[in-house]
Amino acid sequence: MRVPEEDRDVLRFLWWPKGDFTKKLEEYRMTVHLFGAVSSPSCANFAMRWNAEDHKHEFSPDVANTILRNFYVDDCLKSLSSSSAAVKHVGDLRKLMLIGGFNVTKWASSDRQVLESIPLEERAKDVKELNLKCDTLPTERALGVSWFVETDAFGFKVDIKEKPCTRRGNLSGISSAYDPLGMAAPFFLPAKDLCRKGLSWDDEIPCLHLSRWQAWLADLPKLPLKRCVKGADLGEVIITEIHHFYDASQCACRAVSHLRQVNLDGQVHYSFLVGKSRLAPLKQMSIPRLELVAAAVSVRLKKLLKNELEIPIAKITF
Repeated sequence: MRVPEEDRDVLRFLWWPKGDFTKKLEEYRMTVHLFGAVSSPSCANFAMRWNAEDHKHEFSPDVANTILRNFYVDDCLKSLSSSSAAVKHVGDLRKLMLIGGFNVTKWASSDRQVLESIPLEERAKDVKELNLKCDTLPTERALGVSWFVETDAFGFKVDIKEKPCTRRGNLSGISSAYDPLGMAAPFFLPAKDLCRKGLSWDDEIPCLHLSRWQAWLADLPKLPLKRCVKGADLGEVIITEIHHFYDASQCACRAVSHLRQVNLDGQVHYSFLVGKSRLAPLKQMSIPRLELVAAAVSVRLKKLLKNELEIPIAKITF
């Protein structure tokens, strides 16, 4: 991403001519945006989106929309309905990005036909070495979340080292699992609840709670969740709704959102979208007040999903 000449003075630096330390320092200016500068991701995304807008008429609308809606900095996450559609989409996306000088690489897919259509040198590192006919597809990272490509599921693959059985070790274990969608929100609550026992940072966890904590550590890697929100054999969907559930107790407030889909035959499929949970304040509150907190969380989830989902929604229920 080139910097306009009139702005290059803000990127001045000193350097030895040809790297020779015996020579006198000279003053240089960067002509392109720096890797690591605070402004660089914004500038790169602006240029990428500008390129998409400039050339969108040369491709199908969905290709430009992928650049505008499905990129997060330099990661692109996209789902399509079939292998053939994905192969064509990948080819068109690469062509559109190359017009602006962006060479998209490190491709991964849960579909082997799509992977075979991508040149070997442009596949993800762990995919390059595989025999796509028989080898198991690896685990990739999708915006910090573990994506088990072979089974097309999200989950937790964390290296839980020997954690001390203390409040400090408790919080370290909880923090080792990144869960932005709240897939494991109910599972995390018992572990978080141990922090409310009035212990100091390095006090041993009482025996009463120790077994719960050890069971939690052992069960953490066993929490996969199917990535695709549409049922495998659902076919054409005629009704799509979002159902928001929320509740509260003296321990915690919780909210979760599910997608409800109905096909031509009247079959119904539910899938998880997003969840949130939080411990109740240490200062005791009434249950109605806590349920209002949970309701407010649920409304915020509804606003988030309304902005982000590209599926036509017929009805929203709380």
